[in-house]
Amino acid sequence: MYIIKVKGKAKIPDYIQLRDENFVLIAYFRADRPLKNLEKFNLQGKEAELQKIIENLPFGKLQKLEL
Repeated sequence: MYIIKVKGKAKIPDYIQLRDENFVLIAYFRADRPLKNLEKFNLQGKEAELQKIIENLPFGKLQKLEL
């Protein structure tokens, strides 16, 4: 799975994209709100780790998500 942070403009907030191994978009959510339904992505119980990654993630840089 891959993760990328997208910079918002003006009133549009920053967003996070989760993409699968084929780079297909599987989740899109605001960076300042926790992702719901983490079990759908096998990420349940890793909310704190994911939040740290999101906070330190540079804008526009696609990275492999390894938790």
